[in-house]
Amino acid sequence: MRPRPLRLLLVPLAAVACARAGGGTGAAVASAAPRADIALSAESIVGADSVLVRLTTTRGDVDLVVRRHWAPAGAARVGEAVAAGYYDGARFFRALRGFVVQFGIAADTAMSAAWRARAIPDDPVTQSNRRGSLVFAAGGPNTRTVQLFINLRDNARLDALGFAPVGEVVAGMDAVDALYTAYGEGPPSGSGPNQRDIGQQGEAYLAREFPLLDRIVRARVVRAWPAPASDASR
Repeated sequence: MRPRPLRLLLVPLAAVACARAGGGTGAAVASAAPRADIALSAESIVGADSVLVRLTTTRGDVDLVVRRHWAPAGAARVGEAVAAGYYDGARFFRALRGFVVQFGIAADTAMSAAWRARAIPDDPVTQSNRRGSLVFAAGGPNTRTVQLFINLRDNARLDALGFAPVGEVVAGMDAVDALYTAYGEGPPSGSGPNQRDIGQQGEAYLAREFPLLDRIVRARVVRAWPAPASDASR
């Protein structure tokens, strides 16, 4: 397969389980057990060292561990958006077989517009874009907002372009692999979903024109690892 142009990720909108459950990457995780007893308020989610995010999708559950010590600004933004219910109902609108699956344009157009204006600074790349890693899409330096993609293969070439993984799939990679990918890339290089139209029309556009796209039914933080006491001021 010919490598896809790297520009395709530069869109304008801008430890966990030790086993490889569901085909995840199985990377080493924090030694402290995740805590379900801490108050999962937006503040505690953003301030945690790591959180377990469960995506309930139309293909099954996908568990992601988002790690602040990998990418502080990005991890905080993921936690903030999940806590706000931003990803509920969002489609995997850019699903490219053997490359990435991307999501993060909200079903509600007003919500998309509000979050699209809130860019965050870039994080240093401390981890490689391995299969199963969770990464922000971006349109250039310091343009990350709420769009994310999951690598379907090892995409180490993205490391040098500044795409910093913020977490990884630890269970449910089989569900990720099963996401509908037949629509392909969007304009101008393909006939798949147009991000401008999604932003303007939301779910109505995708349901009408691309009904087979899978979606996130809901996204919730279900576990959290507290930040070390020495890190509390960060």
